[in-house]
Amino acid sequence: MIPSAFDYVRPGSVAEALGQLAQGGEGAKLMSGGHSLLPMMKLRLAAPSTLIDISALAELQGISVGADEVVIGAATTHAQLEHHAEVARALPLIPATAHLIADPPVRNRGTIGGALAHADPSADWPAAMLALEATIDVTGPQGSRSIPADAFFKGLFETDLGPDELLVRVRIPVAPGRRMAYRKFRHPASGYAVAGVAVVLEFESGRCGGGRIAVTGFAEHAFRARLAEAALAGYAGQPDRTERLLDLAFDGVSPLEDRFADAGYRTQLGRTMLRRALADALATE
Repeated sequence: MIPSAFDYVRPGSVAEALGQLAQGGEGAKLMSGGHSLLPMMKLRLAAPSTLIDISALAELQGISVGADEVVIGAATTHAQLEHHAEVARALPLIPATAHLIADPPVRNRGTIGGALAHADPSADWPAAMLALEATIDVTGPQGSRSIPADAFFKGLFETDLGPDELLVRVRIPVAPGRRMAYRKFRHPASGYAVAGVAVVLEFESGRCGGGRIAVTGFAEHAFRARLAEAALAGYAGQPDRTERLLDLAFDGVSPLEDRFADAGYRTQLGRTMLRRALADALATE
């Protein structure tokens, strides 16, 4: 199908983009990689009157790897993160997640900021951001603010990002002793996660003191499996404790159902992905 008619603008700065967003009102839509928005427009599921292309804004570009923090500009592509050697050393979960996103053409155009703002319930980055305790920086007419990933994802395609705000960057803490992994079962057509699990285990003196487990593709939005997280201290791959973690991670969560996976199948996939992610994380040093 052909999308409805729209105006296309390419601002030269974040301030200009915010001005155009305010001027366009409800009909204006920000676009970076466009891999989620443009298909929706072709199907007439979205019909913005103005597209504001922010993909080339210098203020949204760049990756900075410091001793305590990795900072990623919102317009950074999945491919840039997949192949960034410094990021791989500091946060191996990032390139591991990027590598599993869709296919090379999508990874070369799609951006981390766009994926987070779109908040597809089956997207990969939300699980990684939750497991890594990322902070998401946004800006708007009322100024700038920082949103913990825990507070960012609100519901089905719903985030804490205001309609007049723009996602600027992601900040992720770096700390020693962390072992991390991401596993997902890919939908054969879309490449999205039917169920995906990110695990970060915190180790000190050879012992797991805790960690984080984040799930995507399973419910209306990505979430932390906090009951399971509370049982991670002392975990070393014991079979009985693994089964307990699998039980706790999905306890009380209503799974999505669709033509590809009903509730029972999706739950089994989630358990399997968690089992594999835990084993992968324990195997890393």
